[in-house]
Amino acid sequence: MSSTTSRLLVLLSLLQTRRDWPGKTLAGRLEISPRTVRRDVDRLREMGYRIQAAKGPDGGYRLDAGSELPPLLFDDDQAIAIGFALQSATAMGAGIEEAAVRALTTVRQVMPSRLRHRLDALKVTPLRQDDADAASPDVLVALAAATHAGQTLRFDYGASEHRRRVEPHHLVTSDGRWYLVAWDLEKDGWRIFRADRIAPRMPNGPRFTPRVVPGGDVRAFVSAKFKGSNDQDVWPCRGRVIVDLPLRAIRPFLGDAVAEAVDDNRTMIAAGSWSWVALAASFGRFDAALEVVDPPELADAYETLAERYMTAYGSHRRP
Repeated sequence: MSSTTSRLLVLLSLLQTRRDWPGKTLAGRLEISPRTVRRDVDRLREMGYRIQAAKGPDGGYRLDAGSELPPLLFDDDQAIAIGFALQSATAMGAGIEEAAVRALTTVRQVMPSRLRHRLDALKVTPLRQDDADAASPDVLVALAAATHAGQTLRFDYGASEHRRRVEPHHLVTSDGRWYLVAWDLEKDGWRIFRADRIAPRMPNGPRFTPRVVPGGDVRAFVSAKFKGSNDQDVWPCRGRVIVDLPLRAIRPFLGDAVAEAVDDNRTMIAAGSWSWVALAASFGRFDAALEVVDPPELADAYETLAERYMTAYGSHRRP
């Protein structure tokens, strides 16, 4: 190691990656003697880190949580990751924007110039949700605590303050908004609640035995619900059209649709949506003539759209 400081940094980083480290293994990774490992551990303890030592021929070390926050040491990649995460925090919808800015300022001030230059090159401009959509940090902590403890949660929900009683299972975030995935004891089914509309009522209820989210994958379950599907993480309505535009012209606007060129001037697009009418309308964003390939339900949806659009046109047409 080039210096005691850099060696301590690597030692601390290693201790943070696993629960127990045999002394001989640490010595081998750091290319130092077991005696030097012991001295370095003592130095970290003097700095406030609680490191437990196990006795015996294979004795090792364990980093425990302390009662106070000791000085934090990060390697270059960790420091950049923290700075980048703090820059992005304003898009999290967690009401921590001001604290994140102050934390970023603190971290940046103590960074060496080589890291400040790297961080400045990673400048991001996150798009913020409306402040009304931001979930309170206190609410997020309360939801996470009840979920971790497996305790029944009671809360008022929405502007009408409907009283709910649920078994919380997962706290998830999507597009800058937080959601609670829970089993609704009154509705006897799975529900997804917006965290910014939740007002917890304390204390929490009794413990419960966690149920298994349908499919066993919370990401797939939430994604399916957002798509309007109850079974699989796929759009319930899927169809194909041919658009009178070349593939290069529509590629930037495809989203999760799939496209392939029919010829130099036409493209086949396969996409999905939560309803046939919504799917039919979504193909209109390409602003070009199109023909339906399949299924018949998509063609019928265009008839419905035509009637609605003609009604809308007629209601606002000037005499």
